[in-house]
Amino acid sequence: MISIRPRGGASPRSSRQAVAAAPSSRVVPKPVPERETKDARGYQIEQLRRRYSPQETDLGNGETSFLFHLKPSDPDFPFDLDHLECDLRIPETYPKEAPRLLVKNKNIPRGFAINIEKGWDALVQEKRGATLLSLTNALDRRLESLLSEQKAETVKLTIFKDTRHLNDEPVAEPAPQPAKPVAKPPVSRPYVPEESYTKDQIAEAKARRAQDVRQLEARLSRLPVYQKSSDGIIYTLSLEPKRRASLPTGLQPVQSVQLIIPLLYPLQPLRILLNDVDSEVAEPIEELFAQKAAEQKHMSLTSHLNYLAQNLHVLAKEAQKPPVEAVANPEVQAAPSQEAEQAEHTSTLDQGKGHIHVIPRPPEWASDDSTDDSGSEDGSDAEDGEDGGADIEPQQAQAEAGPSLPTQTPERGTAILFPSIELYGVELLQVSVLNLNVKCDRCKTVNEITGLKDNIEKTSSCKKCAVPFSVRFRQELIHQNSSRAGFIDAVGCTVSDLLPSTFNPTCAACSTPSPAGLTSVRGETTTNVCRECHARFTFALPDVKFLAYAPGAGSGRPLPAAPGPRRRQERLGLRAGEPLPDRGACAHYRRSHRWFRFSCCSKVYPCDRCHDAAESHTNEWASRMVCGWCSREQRYSPESCAFCGRSVIGNRGKGYWEGGKGTRDPRLMRRGDKRKYKRLGAQKKET
Repeated sequence: MISIRPRGGASPRSSRQAVAAAPSSRVVPKPVPERETKDARGYQIEQLRRRYSPQETDLGNGETSFLFHLKPSDPDFPFDLDHLECDLRIPETYPKEAPRLLVKNKNIPRGFAINIEKGWDALVQEKRGATLLSLTNALDRRLESLLSEQKAETVKLTIFKDTRHLNDEPVAEPAPQPAKPVAKPPVSRPYVPEESYTKDQIAEAKARRAQDVRQLEARLSRLPVYQKSSDGIIYTLSLEPKRRASLPTGLQPVQSVQLIIPLLYPLQPLRILLNDVDSEVAEPIEELFAQKAAEQKHMSLTSHLNYLAQNLHVLAKEAQKPPVEAVANPEVQAAPSQEAEQAEHTSTLDQGKGHIHVIPRPPEWASDDSTDDSGSEDGSDAEDGEDGGADIEPQQAQAEAGPSLPTQTPERGTAILFPSIELYGVELLQVSVLNLNVKCDRCKTVNEITGLKDNIEKTSSCKKCAVPFSVRFRQELIHQNSSRAGFIDAVGCTVSDLLPSTFNPTCAACSTPSPAGLTSVRGETTTNVCRECHARFTFALPDVKFLAYAPGAGSGRPLPAAPGPRRRQERLGLRAGEPLPDRGACAHYRRSHRWFRFSCCSKVYPCDRCHDAAESHTNEWASRMVCGWCSREQRYSPESCAFCGRSVIGNRGKGYWEGGKGTRDPRLMRRGDKRKYKRLGAQKKET
């Protein structure tokens, strides 16, 4: 059958298709909001699922809870936070209704958690239309600033019990008891374990430390003396006392201070080390400052440094006061003759055995049962101790009395000249403390020798070949007609270069010498103001020259020669801030995180048994130790490191013995414990 179509026309079907394909002149609105809202919500939730794999819970009130861990992506994140436990509440009408965030970390104080939740709400308002994943990433980038803000105020509810009805009842007075005889105090100090802290206290202390350290670095990191240790515990900072003239003679040269900030500051005490001064003068002030800092824990690190600079002369006077002696009972006082005999006997013993110092035995050596561990896991941080630096010999009486310049200085040795020196407002200039680089005559190695004062000889030895040498400095006054600062008598070495030294200028307006020395070096211009007339003065040292007049004469006595092969100092190859191998533990004491330097041979061993196994002589008590956590050598401390504050004897309160007062105390053990009566026979034999 053949169908007939109109000529030039189209079939009804093709006509309908053409009409359907023709563009419409009317714009048809898209159906939608609710469906697009659901699609956007589902898409963003799927992004969260792929990124964090959250734990989903339907709360039943139109909200869905997504619980996941948000780890800080910043590699230098300053807070001790492994992850942030986020509970994201997404409503069913999202994105019309904003999502809520709840922080579930138990180790974060509630005030800081509120800051994070408010920060999330602020991000939602700032970045409207952003996806949930974008908001989470923005929270990650802003997490450090939110935790650094001041903690939000919270309210704590306390229930008080009404005891007013008990006030009317008469209170029976206790019957008087006969006075008990007063027991004599023990001769040796008892072992007192250090204080432990909760997780909340540790987290709050670390956040406070990070905030104070950032403030300290922002204000003082640009100074030339500023230096920071690799583990961020010791900071070397410049110190300019307010009244340097009022300080004792031995304390006036101080120019910088080492600030020791423990890891758990302010729970652990803050300590300082004064540089460029003798240890006998500095140690009482350092201990007194530590006590003051422990009493004022609310002060920041910058406030502590300002207090030290403003009140250093006050601390020096308090440190010089003798301790208050207790008034003895006249009935118990001995007769004058007996007191004289006791004093004579004591002085005789002190003169005969003044070199003997009693050093307590380390706690982990107290037990011979080396098979039992002295603790479980690594302990928390402990209190800060003493620095243990090497003792410096006290200065001679001539240095304490102040330098005295002779009328004529013998022209011999090596003269130190400043040919192009510039003096503006300076009448006289004197080098009070000279620091030099000297070159060994034998191996040509450059060595540093510092603290040279007028007519005081200093002896040292080459750091490479150990050949001894001596240097003496004889001062002269520098003025407009003389650029010579003095002569240097060097034996066994030659002068190589000038290091930053201390200069004392005299004002040209009032002829008043500056009580505080000014540090300067070649190529530097120094400007200051006179303390008396407030006139400004300036001196510049463009160049320095060393001119050899004649061979320098020392003290007139030959230097001691090294007899035979000199015993080299033991090189351990340690770096400060890095832990010791196996954190200082050995096969005998697995929980002892330190090494000991024995005084008998000046060698380092992990314990006394390791020393006896390697040496043929009897061991003597070790007065110094090396921390197993930071590899810093220091004075012996019973429990913790003086620099990093970590415990060196394992966990306190969890060990077996701990001097007999741990969990192996027989009085506290149950009857069925096989260790309750262990080694009792050996103890009876020892007694």
